Amino acid sequence: MKKSVLVLDCGATNVKACLVDESGSILATHSESNETTGDPFYNGGLIWDIHEIWKKLTNCAGKVCSQARNTEIAGITATSFGVDGAPLNNDGTLLYPVISWQCSRTQESEKLIEKYFDRDWLYNETGLQSYHFNTINKLIWLMENRPEVFDGDSHYTLMPSLILRYLSGSIITDTTMAGTTMLTSLLKRKFSDKIFKKLNLETTLFPPLVEPGSITGKLSKSTADTLGISAGIPVIAAGHDTQFAIIGSGARVNEPVLSSGTWEILMTRTITDILSMPDRQEGVTIELDASPGITDIGVQWVASGVTEWLGKILYNDLDDGKMRYDSMISDAGPISPGSNGVRVIPEIYPGGFSGKSGAILGFTHDSTRAHIYRATLEALSYYTRYAIEKLKIVGNFTPERLLCVGGGSKNSLWNQLRADVLELPVEVPDVKEATAIGAAMVAFKGLGVYESLEDARVMLKHNIREFLPGSNQIIYRELYEEYVEKVIR
Repeated sequence: MKKSVLVLDCGATNVKACLVDESGSILATHSESNETTGDPFYNGGLIWDIHEIWKKLTNCAGKVCSQARNTEIAGITATSFGVDGAPLNNDGTLLYPVISWQCSRTQESEKLIEKYFDRDWLYNETGLQSYHFNTINKLIWLMENRPEVFDGDSHYTLMPSLILRYLSGSIITDTTMAGTTMLTSLLKRKFSDKIFKKLNLETTLFPPLVEPGSITGKLSKSTADTLGISAGIPVIAAGHDTQFAIIGSGARVNEPVLSSGTWEILMTRTITDILSMPDRQEGVTIELDASPGITDIGVQWVASGVTEWLGKILYNDLDDGKMRYDSMISDAGPISPGSNGVRVIPEIYPGGFSGKSGAILGFTHDSTRAHIYRATLEALSYYTRYAIEKLKIVGNFTPERLLCVGGGSKNSLWNQLRADVLELPVEVPDVKEATAIGAAMVAFKGLGVYESLEDARVMLKHNIREFLPGSNQIIYRELYEEYVEKVIR
């Protein structure tokens, strides 16, 4: 009988449970919607109701487990978005709700972070760009507004670990989630004593660090009865969803993965020892990978958010979303490279920062809405190449292909433009639950099914659609260089 792992995946839009077998195949899945709620202790604040999330997760898991056939559920793990967590006392009671990354209350904390740190020093220590939702800013907000939560022996516990606590009662911190907090030493792969000292806090505020794949406890009888499965099943640490999505995509080390959605996140797993630390202003974020000795370097920017806005403005005569999407692609496809001189400058640049005014240039009486759309896809493809060039320097690698996942990977015109602009093959794996698959592969390693993540990766059997650079790549090389010189720089 094949083994499987039950993955509990808490996302910002949906929570789900997935049953994944040893080859990365999804045996069963069920999801329910998720959303923030108002903070009862702070007017206008947004929180995650962890108790309600747990109820939804157990409901999803119960439905999935009831569908399990001819498989042994060998372990359970959990994954979620980064940065969010909550202080707990020793008996596991929340001392304050989980402040959501969507809450704006920490914006002022981020603006005034120089009270505690030099920004460049903090970036060099942690590898993280400074965003208001980083855990460090939540701690500062709690220190300045709810200092009582730090009295006694409280622990600040991050989202996946809050879920694991329900499963086994154990409280831990996994390294991938720790790496999103802006509280770790990037090169030492642990919480930074220097940062905590500047905050007048102890690193013991967080539960003990463990590596993903570590067995942290056994499934309690009460939870097992709720799910309709046996008690005592190993509970295994996973962590930050982004790291596991990269693993689930089938990417090798030094192989860039583009998660294309409202935001595009370009990330590469790279060897820590050969990392070249960039300047903070370069916009590169560096996180801790699921494997020791590996770090995940990345850049992000708004992408499909721009194209969706254009579609609503320019193709508002088409109410059906799919019809609009298909029409935009079919109209723009025949247009020649360079969009007949039309050039789009989105209000973004690599690093994900906003603030630059967007523009449409070169528009004439012969131009159409399709020219604007194609020019937008070209501009976003230029940003992708520019970002890859950054990561090549930071990670000291030369990419052989780009893996593309997410909603934007369904656009065949965009994929071909990426291949032409990047002068690299673009491969689109047919993976729908990359995060759950990646978390399961790490869990299987922890269970001893695989000796290494590489052994687990080669077992993944994704079908791949490949887009090869075509005859337009030489034209796009010149257009890219011109775009970088005139627009990005």
